Amino acid sequence: MEHSVTQSATTADPTAADNTAFKVIAALGFCHLLNDMMQSLLTAIYPILKTDFGLDFGQIGLLTLTFNVTASLFQPLVGLYTDKRPQPYSLSVGMGFTLVGLILLAVAHHYWLLLISAALVGLGSAVFHPEASRVARMASGGRHGLAQSLFQVGGNVGSAIGPLLAAFIVLQKGQASIAWFSIAALVAMLVLWQVGNWYSRHRVAAAGRSVAVPALALSTRKVVLALTVLGVLVFSKYVYMASLTSYYTFYLIEKFDVSVRDSQLLLFLFLGAVAVGTIVGGPIGDRFGRKLVIWGSILGALPFTLALPYAGGLAWTAVLTVLIGLIMASAFSAIIVFAQELVPGKVGLIAGLFFGFAFGIGGIGAAVLGAVADVRGIEYVYWICSLLPLVGLLTVFLPDMEAARAKGAQVQAA
Repeated sequence: MEHSVTQSATTADPTAADNTAFKVIAALGFCHLLNDMMQSLLTAIYPILKTDFGLDFGQIGLLTLTFNVTASLFQPLVGLYTDKRPQPYSLSVGMGFTLVGLILLAVAHHYWLLLISAALVGLGSAVFHPEASRVARMASGGRHGLAQSLFQVGGNVGSAIGPLLAAFIVLQKGQASIAWFSIAALVAMLVLWQVGNWYSRHRVAAAGRSVAVPALALSTRKVVLALTVLGVLVFSKYVYMASLTSYYTFYLIEKFDVSVRDSQLLLFLFLGAVAVGTIVGGPIGDRFGRKLVIWGSILGALPFTLALPYAGGLAWTAVLTVLIGLIMASAFSAIIVFAQELVPGKVGLIAGLFFGFAFGIGGIGAAVLGAVADVRGIEYVYWICSLLPLVGLLTVFLPDMEAARAKGAQVQAA
């Protein structure tokens, strides 16, 4: 017999009671921009590292794997810990790891030092993402999708800027110029310290305050099934995205004989489309439901991913990848908020699990795809990955959250 999973009518989470703190969300989005800009420098300079260090695709994939798995393993642990013991100033500390990783990346002359620098940048992300996601939700005033989108779009913009900066600065000045970007890490640390001050004041003001939270009438089995489906959707999205963020430049160079600089500019266009898709997805989910956004985002990209391997011209390839980035990116904020609603009271843990899983599966995907590219060629990788959005059909197994809330409210009233 199905039992109800409900949340207490009073929860010490003041999110819904507060007005949206746009300054805090903007600060988090700005630091997310700087954080992901610095992260994206690693993948953006892969063509340089491949030449300078004599790397093959498998070694490049291992670099991505090191960064992503470090972030993946630590993010849920950080989220679980801070759910119980919030750490307002941990955001600045996390950015410090990124700063050290960047400096090491700038001076590394051995492959193993590249791996250590990638791990340090990954550790910085592990500390930053779950706690920043929690603070964004805390500042949302109940507009959770909008807050997550604004927070995440900062990261997407940063990821788009990274290749552009690599093309115009690192490509011209060399590996050592990466050290200049440590200034961005210092700026982010200062801003995040101010966010930590707001976080501390907010916790003091919210002490003892409680608000009504709608219950969810869902069995444990349905919650686990829904979380599993969301995880598989993240797998589909991030393995495909790894094929583009890690190998798109090589694909363009090999298939269309473009320069490294031009390939970086086209990667910037793709990542810019990802940023636009991210900011659109959250508000649409707030208004029309997150399940609808997830349906459209994963499955909606399928026609374009199927067409990409057969695009014969550079212009069509660019158009298709922009459409893929625009459509596919709209899902992640909806997935995060959907999962947080499934497991109320575990905001940091859920954010850490899903951000961590996204990083981890992206890293594993990059490593596997790199190995495949070494054996079968880079074009074969895009043919395989074109089928991944079919996984979007699993969205049919996600529950109707509005119906679950309505039923849960009836159970509470009784």
